[in-house]
Amino acid sequence: MKQATTLFLKLAVFFIGIPVLALCIFLVPKIGNFAGEMYPDLTYIKSLVLIDMYAAAIPFYFALYQAFKLLSYIDKNQAFSELSVKALKNIKYCAITISSLYLLGMPLYYLMAKKVDPPSFIPIGLIIIFASMVIAVFAAVLQRLLQEAINIKSENDLTI
Repeated sequence: MKQATTLFLKLAVFFIGIPVLALCIFLVPKIGNFAGEMYPDLTYIKSLVLIDMYAAAIPFYFALYQAFKLLSYIDKNQAFSELSVKALKNIKYCAITISSLYLLGMPLYYLMAKKVDPPSFIPIGLIIIFASMVIAVFAAVLQRLLQEAINIKSENDLTI
C-alpha cells in the first residue's frame, strides 16, 4: 500500500512538472514578446520578464526534485531522518525564492497590466506569490514537526 501511494505521488510530482515545462517553452517567450511590443521604448523589458519567469522555474524544478527525494526517503523507511528535514528545508527555501522573484517582477507585470484590459497579469502574479508562500509555510511547519519527532525518537532511543 505504501509503495503504491508513494508511486502515485511520484507520478503526480512528475506530471506537475510537465505543464510548467510546456509553459516555459511556449507561453513565457510569448509573454516576453508581448511585453516588448507594448513598450518598444523600454528595450530591456522583454529580457527582464524572461529572466524573472525563467529564474522562478529553476527553484520550482529544484523543489519538485526535493519532493521526489522526500518520497524516496519514505519508500526506504527514512522518513524520520535529517535527510527528510533537509529536503523540506530546501522546499521551503525554493518556495520563498519563487515568491521573491515574482514579487520583484510585479512592477513589470503592473506595466503590462496597464495596457491590457482586463489586467490579468497582476492577479496571476499575486496568486503565484500567495501559493508559494503557503507552500513555504506548510513546508516550515512540516520541517519543525519532523525535527521534533526526530528529537523525541532520539531521546527514546537513548533511554532504555
